[in-house]
This record gives sequence, structure tokens and C-alpha cells, in this order.
Amino acid sequence: MNIFQLETFLKIAETKSFTAAGNFLGYAQSTVTTQIKQLEDELGCLLFERLGKSIVLTTEGEKLCGYAEKMLQLKREIFLEVPSSKEPAGIIKLGVSESLCYDRFPKILLKYRKKYPKVDIQIQFITHETIPALLKNGALDVVYTLNPIIDGPELCTLKKKREFLAFFASPGHPLAEKSGLTEKDLQGVPLLLTSHNCNFRAMLLEDLKNYSVVPSIALETSSKEILKQFAMNRLGIAFMPEMAARAELKAQKLKLLDWKGKDFPIYSQVLTYKGKSLSTSIDALVTMMAGGED
Repeated sequence: MNIFQLETFLKIAETKSFTAAGNFLGYAQSTVTTQIKQLEDELGCLLFERLGKSIVLTTEGEKLCGYAEKMLQLKREIFLEVPSSKEPAGIIKLGVSESLCYDRFPKILLKYRKKYPKVDIQIQFITHETIPALLKNGALDVVYTLNPIIDGPELCTLKKKREFLAFFASPGHPLAEKSGLTEKDLQGVPLLLTSHNCNFRAMLLEDLKNYSVVPSIALETSSKEILKQFAMNRLGIAFMPEMAARAELKAQKLKLLDWKGKDFPIYSQVLTYKGKSLSTSIDALVTMMAGGED
């Protein structure tokens, strides 16, 4: 068993295709097939079910995924820590909340890459419910998320910063000039909300329920760009992180509503798996994310 076989195995599990995995890794399909056959022979079990043109992990393959991710994480840590060069190099697998990428994270990434050009940051968008498992199995080294406080016995919070959820509308919307908006003012107002699995949506709907306000949901989407477009066209009030609409506020395409109802505490958080040692490269990235670029 070797690292190359495990990399091939994980890429097949991700793409569900021997051909796609080979194309991504630069291997001929015969090489991919041979690597998996050698791995299966050594372990004494099948890792994939070949169902016609479909590739499905077996129970044994599912078990191997977690171990393979950890092995590759160790490989990344070796290349980040062991070489004697003073300039950090290697790969960091980073999970990021999409909301952080509208304003803040791209600036941090550009600054980091300029300072550490030999470090390859591989980015994966994540949702709050996937964070613990991805950190535990080694699929991610660190997470930069925007959520209510995420805690757990296996997680370590490296940094956190208070952020804000807010309501946005077109400057021409009837509520744009109203001061002291509360939950009752949202009765019958078309709301533009994030998708079902998003904590932001759940926080607002729970609050409205407590005030016996029946929400009028005009749109639910994971795309903040779509929320902003609908709001700018006076199709409702968007509820989302303040940082996601800064460009539109500056251009006066959206207006921040004067909300005096319940506060919705969220935090930008940098998380890792408890007990994980942080390389110099990761520690520098954490420092930049903690400082932000506001």
C-alpha cells in the first residue's frame, strides 16, 4: 500500500469514475485499474462495486476513506514541516463558508499567496453540518466559517470574531426609510432567505415564530448574489450577513434596514481538529484570517 494508491482511491471515490480520476491525476486508465486492484488484493476485499457504468463504494471502501484522508493529511504535514527550507511550502486543505468569500476571504488569500507563494491552499466550500466529520477524517486541515458558535468535544476553536446578520432592501422599498424595524413589521413582507440547511434562515424563522409572525418567504437560495439581485429589484427584503452586501451598500444599490428586533449573533470562526499540530504555514494563515481585512 502506498500514498499514490490511496490518492487514486480517494479521487475515484470523489468522481465516481476510474476515467475521471485518471484524467485528473494524469494516469492512464490501466494504471488506475492496476493501483486499485493491488490495493484490493493487499486488503483482501473489494473497495468499489461496479454496477454497470456506476461506481459505488463498498462498506469496506467507506471505512478506508477516513484512513486514506488521514494518511494524505500526514503527507501534507510532512511537506509543510520537515523540509529545511525557511520558506513554507506544501498543501493546506481549507474549508470556507461561501459568505466569507464575498468580501473578506479573497483579500486574505491574495495577501497569503503573495507572502507564501510555495504553499498551495486547496479550497472547499463547506456547510456547518459537514465541518466536524471533514476535520476528523483529515479531508480538511482547517475551517474558516461564518456561523453561530460551533462547538464540540473534537473541535478546537483557534479564533473567533463577532459578525452581523442584517436586513437589506432596495433604497426605494417602503421599509427602507422606516426607523426601528421589529419582527411585527415583517408580517406579510416578502422575505428573501438562504436555503433550508442554513443556520441564518433557521435563526430568523425561529424568532418570527416567537412573535407569532407568519413569514412570507418569496425566495430561498444558497446564492447571496441572487438574494441581492432580488432585493435590488424590490422583490423582497434579503436577510444575510452584512459583509456579503458591502459593495452594494457602497454603491447605494441596497440599503441596510434599521433593525431593532432580536439580535442574531454569528461569528467568523477558525476551527481545526482537537489535538492537531499546526504547521508554520497553517499558523500564519490562521493569524491572517483572525485579523480579517475589514
